[in-house]
Amino acid sequence: MLEEWRETLAALHETEGVGWETINTIMAKDGLKNARTRRPAEWREMGLSERRAQAVTDSLQEQRMERRRARWTRGGMSIVTEMDPDYPDLLRHIYRPPWVLYYIGRLELLARTQVAVVGTRQATAYGKRTAEDLSAAFSRAGLTVTSGLAKGIDAAAHAGALRGQGGTVAVLGSPADVVYPPENRTLYRKIAEEGLIVSMTPPDVPIHPGMFPMRNRIIAGLSRGVVVVEAAARSGALLTANEAIQENRDVFAVPGPISSPRSRGTLEWLRDGTATQVLDAEDVIKHYRSYLGGIVIPGMPSYAEPELTEQEAKICRLLEDGPASAEELCHRSGLTFGLLHAVLISLQIKQRIHQQPGSVYIAL
Repeated sequence: MLEEWRETLAALHETEGVGWETINTIMAKDGLKNARTRRPAEWREMGLSERRAQAVTDSLQEQRMERRRARWTRGGMSIVTEMDPDYPDLLRHIYRPPWVLYYIGRLELLARTQVAVVGTRQATAYGKRTAEDLSAAFSRAGLTVTSGLAKGIDAAAHAGALRGQGGTVAVLGSPADVVYPPENRTLYRKIAEEGLIVSMTPPDVPIHPGMFPMRNRIIAGLSRGVVVVEAAARSGALLTANEAIQENRDVFAVPGPISSPRSRGTLEWLRDGTATQVLDAEDVIKHYRSYLGGIVIPGMPSYAEPELTEQEAKICRLLEDGPASAEELCHRSGLTFGLLHAVLISLQIKQRIHQQPGSVYIAL
């Protein structure tokens, strides 16, 4: 029975001209019961207009339902509805939560503690690197990183989060099986395989600007906190943060150069106290540590920061000052080159450092 009600709710969601308020009216009157056999006159008695009543009746015909199921299967999508126990609790309590979410990937990530990382599409190298590094640290700590798969900061956040066991959730404005923007196709595929793609937009709906404010609301609604890495004074990322404030979520901001227009929005929020300053990942993680104890993603180990040897800790401290070559590290650490080589390999395995071209190493 639940499966039939879920599909009925999804059919209403996909019916042209039927919006959130109409479905809310139907749900308030227990309108999913016997919905498949209801006639237009009966829908009108529930408060629907003549046009909507006919549209709903047509949409619930079995032939249409079969085509709908086939379309979900063709797109590799599944659905979770507001009626389901798997529907995320935080999202359920926002203003006008989406009745239906389409998803591709690991639905269990919605039950994890999520932190959104957002920012401008026209990100600087500093912004992208900061978003990736912070997201990697959040994910290694067991937090799931949520963002919007846009260019710039969003893409960097997803890429960083895939380096840890917390994983990542990409909330799309487009339908779940449509890659937007197209240049993020490779990242989209990796998230679909290892993380979760989510959208409230039904299949085959053309992309239009009105989709993205609702996407921002879902990102904020899924997350306990929103981290804004780089945002201009009128950036869309600040709209996500505003949604977070309205839903009583935490808001964090990463300071940037005062001369950069792309940091203007975050700097203003820090100046007026709207956001909490983030200087490193721990500034965020400490707020949610109580949510992380004992939670394990199926098929993945629980988080434990790898212990460092004395030599490994020394190299990490040296790299905190900035990138350095193997030759520089050998000279500054006093380690033999052979021992240094072994230490560098171990630190890469522990995901504490990253080797760049030219044997230059950076801290993660």
